[in-house]
Amino acid sequence: MKKGTFAWPKGQRVAVAVTVMLEQWSEGKPPPWGVQGTSLKPGTLDRGGISWGTYGGKVGVWRIMSLLARNNVRGTFGVNARCAEIWPQAARAIVKDGHDIAGHGYLQDHLLAYMTPPEEHDSIKKSLAILEQVSGRRPQGWLSPVLAWTDHTSDFLAEEGLSWHGDWLDIDLPRVKTTKNGPIAYIPASDFTDSRVARASPQILWDVYKETFDYLYLREAPAYLCLTLHCHFGGRPLVCAVFDKILKYFSQFPDVWFTTHGEIARWVLDEDIEAETHARRMLAETGAS
Repeated sequence: MKKGTFAWPKGQRVAVAVTVMLEQWSEGKPPPWGVQGTSLKPGTLDRGGISWGTYGGKVGVWRIMSLLARNNVRGTFGVNARCAEIWPQAARAIVKDGHDIAGHGYLQDHLLAYMTPPEEHDSIKKSLAILEQVSGRRPQGWLSPVLAWTDHTSDFLAEEGLSWHGDWLDIDLPRVKTTKNGPIAYIPASDFTDSRVARASPQILWDVYKETFDYLYLREAPAYLCLTLHCHFGGRPLVCAVFDKILKYFSQFPDVWFTTHGEIARWVLDEDIEAETHARRMLAETGAS
């Protein structure tokens, strides 16, 4: 691993990656969170919640693809394999439009953390095979449902030939991790997704992302910023309107790299460079040692 200073291609100051989650839950189950303030008593079929959750594959994914196209941005779509079976046209369109398609489990409530190692590996292989068959492209990366990975996940992903694993919350910049089955790129997950404002104003997304971007652009280049939308919520007009504003704001700045997780993985793996530690990066700004 090289120990030189980490840099983005062409010396870009900030890499911006958009991740989009297309998700589906088991038959008869709604998402675990939603916009309704009143919960139904246990045992009652929550038709409203189920309907709200299926919006993503019926409408939301298409609006988000349109939004990204208007802003000339390619995203990384984490797709439950069951979604590809239910909405194959959407899975094919994601690839056709030039976006990355990533493994995201079979169903959103089938968590890797609850599986034995053989069950986990089988679930990963099944999900990747379905996405490849339906979309026409084998995923090169993985985003675990609810970030619930295990000690074995990266090893299994590398064994299946994937180049990146995007569940990490303990790093600011991507890094290369050596697994039992070869190197894989660790890519940080989003700190603040659209689900944070499910019962609040989507305008909060503007406040958070604008201030974060401004800080990173001014203070911490080369920096990385990941923005995440869920198709069943972020694909609605009230969120897309704010997200459109965010992307247009970012695009005004020079030296911003709108990229995908696949491109990031190829860069860090090909360059074989290591991001500066937190101490070196932060103390260098003040001249301390």
